[in-house]
Amino acid sequence: MAQEAYDELLTKLKEVADIEAAISVLHWDQSTYIPPKGNAARGRQMATLSKLAHEKFSDPSVGKLLDKLASFEEEKGPDQFEGALLRYTRRHYERAIKIPAEFMGRFSDHCSKIYDAWTRARQDNDFSSVQPLLEESLRLTREFSNYFPGYDHIADPLIEESDYGMKAASIQKLFSELKEELVPFFDKLLKRPEPTTDFLNTFLPADAQLAFGKKVIQSLGYDFSRGRQDLTHHPFMTKFALDDVRITTRVRENDFSEALFSSIHEAGHAMYEQGVKREFDGSFLCHGTSAGVHESQSRLWENIVGRSLSFWKYFFPKLQKHFPNPFENVSLNDFYKAINKVSQGLIRTDADEVSYSLHVMVRFSLEKDLLESKLSVAQLPKIWNERYEEYLGVRPNDDKDGVLQDVHWYSGPIGGQFQGYSIGNIFSAQSFAAATAALPSIPQEIEKGEFDGLRNWLTNNIYQYGSQYTAPEIIKKSTGGDLSIRPYIDYLKEKFGKLYEV
Repeated sequence: MAQEAYDELLTKLKEVADIEAAISVLHWDQSTYIPPKGNAARGRQMATLSKLAHEKFSDPSVGKLLDKLASFEEEKGPDQFEGALLRYTRRHYERAIKIPAEFMGRFSDHCSKIYDAWTRARQDNDFSSVQPLLEESLRLTREFSNYFPGYDHIADPLIEESDYGMKAASIQKLFSELKEELVPFFDKLLKRPEPTTDFLNTFLPADAQLAFGKKVIQSLGYDFSRGRQDLTHHPFMTKFALDDVRITTRVRENDFSEALFSSIHEAGHAMYEQGVKREFDGSFLCHGTSAGVHESQSRLWENIVGRSLSFWKYFFPKLQKHFPNPFENVSLNDFYKAINKVSQGLIRTDADEVSYSLHVMVRFSLEKDLLESKLSVAQLPKIWNERYEEYLGVRPNDDKDGVLQDVHWYSGPIGGQFQGYSIGNIFSAQSFAAATAALPSIPQEIEKGEFDGLRNWLTNNIYQYGSQYTAPEIIKKSTGGDLSIRPYIDYLKEKFGKLYEV
């Protein structure tokens, strides 16, 4: 009897998963190749599918099947696929039934409109053109949160959507601890002489940059037979199935770092998704467990590996051969210092490892103020600039490099997304420390361009589980403890203390 109910539920869930995959395909196309005039129809199509997926998932028949399977779920437990899937489905079903399908369609349609407007507004440095749509986003975000009465903070339902187990209060505490450690260390580094970086800003053709980046991410383990890379405004990874995990990047022909490190970053996300157990394909468990854990893997590959001296001992001679001008006459040590330059930058995605979380804290503080009605959308550009001066000692000259720089508020709710980047920074160091404790040869393997040891450890301890376990469970399972800022702070102080001799 339980098996029949389970099979019936599985059929329903696979239909929802397929619709959601189709939405992802449409979004990928909208972010890469869609003709500009196709956006209006695309918004309608995505809204229709979002509403349909929500209706199917929140249908009372799903709840009845979950009730029938309560003892079956307990019997199997989270260590088995069936128990883990039922636990995950129950948690998300209980959230879904609180949100009207009509709202999901309306919100999806709005997100498509504001994303299209943002791509033009950012290019034109024109916040005013997108301001009314952002005001509507804020209104819709508050409407979403209010479908979950009883929250401690209006941001909590948004945070739970992407980082289950975290709340605004716990994130604020985490950020306070981070800020206390990072700000004085950042200030010390800024007082030291800056490394030379001119050679990173030499003109290099886009095609040649992409070709080199492709070789790098293939070496790391991104499987192009199960994925592809394309260009977009704001790099992202998307997954349609276990064997179709795609990444995007963007190229600046006078900035070598942009395409390469964004490619490594997105490949880190993609290797996580390609590493999920094959039996999970087509199910709700076939994706990373949280935004924070996902970001930890992209940051681990981009920074801890991709900006390490060990990594470039292997790849720098290849870079010099690929781009003799300007790198032929640059030393490895000067190159290593340049790609790890610490500065008071304006752009989050370009930020060095030390200041990165300060960029996130600015956004988190603004989101809280917007949601609490302490700040209006009209005031946002001015207050954004003031917060940057407060946190990083630098002020944007325009909105393109200020309030318009990130896609997140212009493609989804205002809140619940940025905290994952700092959680990711913290767990990247914690998971790498656990991997090297288990396999001390990893740094030497990286020096030889061998990444199987690290990737296999990550696959066995994190990737394969997809969403079988929650983020706190995965963190404890893979590292033996709870999330801690200590390995991250120790990593930063050791690496940048040596680089800047402080």
